[in-house]
Amino acid sequence: MLDTLKRFWKEEDGMGVVEIALIIIVLVGLAVIFKDKITELVENILEKITGDAKGVYDPES
Repeated sequence: MLDTLKRFWKEEDGMGVVEIALIIIVLVGLAVIFKDKITELVENILEKITGDAKGVYDPES
């Protein structure tokens, strides 16, 4: 019984899964907290890309 507990304590196979799960939880939390800022940033980037693309090719001219 004691040997089983020692092996269980030293086993690290599941640690990678726990670490990845914690990283995902932190990233989702940050995305929820900064959702408005992220949305604003993406919209600004897309507007900039669209404006620059019109300067390269303007079908109305």
